[in-house]
Amino acid sequence: MNEKLIIMSIFIGFALLEFISGRFLNRDKSKKKDAIIESISTTAILVLTVPGIIWATNWIGQTFFSELKNTWSDLGWPMMLLMFIFFDDMVQYWWHRTCHKPLLYGLHRAHHSANYMSVRVVYRNNLFFYMIMPNLWITGFLIYFGLFEVYPYYLVAKMLVIFGAHSSLPWDRVLHSKPWLSPIGWLVERTISTPSTHHAHHGMHIEDGVTNYKGNYGNMLFIWDVIFGTAHITRKYPDAYGIENLEESSWQQELFWPLVSTTSNSMDDVADASMDESLGLNLDEQNVSKAE
Repeated sequence: MNEKLIIMSIFIGFALLEFISGRFLNRDKSKKKDAIIESISTTAILVLTVPGIIWATNWIGQTFFSELKNTWSDLGWPMMLLMFIFFDDMVQYWWHRTCHKPLLYGLHRAHHSANYMSVRVVYRNNLFFYMIMPNLWITGFLIYFGLFEVYPYYLVAKMLVIFGAHSSLPWDRVLHSKPWLSPIGWLVERTISTPSTHHAHHGMHIEDGVTNYKGNYGNMLFIWDVIFGTAHITRKYPDAYGIENLEESSWQQELFWPLVSTTSNSMDDVADASMDESLGLNLDEQNVSKAE
């Protein structure tokens, strides 16, 4: 199975649909900085970061515990799939959630600085965000230990959901368009990430009643938000996207923080500004929380 070709086909498919509907280029909202961030970050993760981590975990395994290679290859598909769900997707939920804290938000800021949603945004992140993402390293070791047989299928399913959740195409509205589809829609939106639940995570204004700064962190599975109490489901879309109360930053700052410092506007300044606006949030965490 050529999972890379399939994933690229899924991406192109969503991109074409967005382009046909006039939602891909976002000419009225996109800036030159956005194109630079998205082209560099997307190329880096696909060409360098992920292949590099797979190579590194294999080298570490061969060097320090070569006798363990493929020791889990007989576990069977159900167990392999569960291991990826917990050790990849759930771990990514917590990594994502952690990167919404002030200390690490510089790693994730680029993902939320876009004032639009699109498949273009999927891999839009600080370059170090993926380099130290724990679930990518865990996945590399799971493959080394023998779970490579199920991984391509899991990866395709995960990326299909993630592309769909970031897409500007509100496909989940179909699930609520007919009364007989409502039970299916109810189940789907609590199981996987959908456009409405994930767009809420990228919203700019908490007062719109849809935006959820401190939740909807799920990547493939939204059920982690349901389990850990961070789910916010409205079946609506934010009135605007972006980062509220943070000053504009350069593409160098967003891609290469902490090597390149961010704006002079500190996280404490952001909290103070939002307090003045009386948003009624827990500002130490809330005003810097915007995620994928």
